[in-house]
Amino acid sequence: MTRVTANATIVEPTTAPESAIPESAIHGMDFAGGAALFDYSAEAEMFSPMSRKARRQPLGYRRFARAADAIRFAIEELPPQLLVGTYLEVAEHRYEGHQIRRLYESTGYPLDRAAAASA
Repeated sequence: MTRVTANATIVEPTTAPESAIPESAIHGMDFAGGAALFDYSAEAEMFSPMSRKARRQPLGYRRFARAADAIRFAIEELPPQLLVGTYLEVAEHRYEGHQIRRLYESTGYPLDRAAAASA
């Protein structure tokens, strides 16, 4: 909202939405449209649960220069059972495992997909 006073023009901040992607997109109703707003080139952080059965921790925490690389890693390299508890953080927005998969399957995903991951 903008107000004009005698000495200045005041621009008041509006309440920004929690996510740049519409809520309906996050829950799958219109994800293809919402994924088009996703910045695959942004830096990303991935958090994954620790596996109690594995001797080594498969991930825990990892940083990626591009969100597209993080998404590829989550879908193509993480064991599928770990994707359930994994989340991706991009520009202070969090995406859970099913949302990561939808971003990977989106037509806006910029990288080539592995044949086995999409089967």
